[in-house]
Amino acid sequence: MKELRAKENITQEELSFRSGLHRNYISDTERGTRNISLKAVQKIADGLNVELIELFKK
Repeated sequence: MKELRAKENITQEELSFRSGLHRNYISDTERGTRNISLKAVQKIADGLNVELIELFKK
């Protein structure tokens, strides 16, 4: 997720705005300290303008 965000050249704050999720939620998710729902994964994918599957590729 962090790599995709960096590739888009956006901050965590911008991604939080685009996805409708709190910036702390984005930060916790990137650090792997939060369990994330599929609904939130879809919101993040939408915020990054990528298909959902892209978040699961390495």
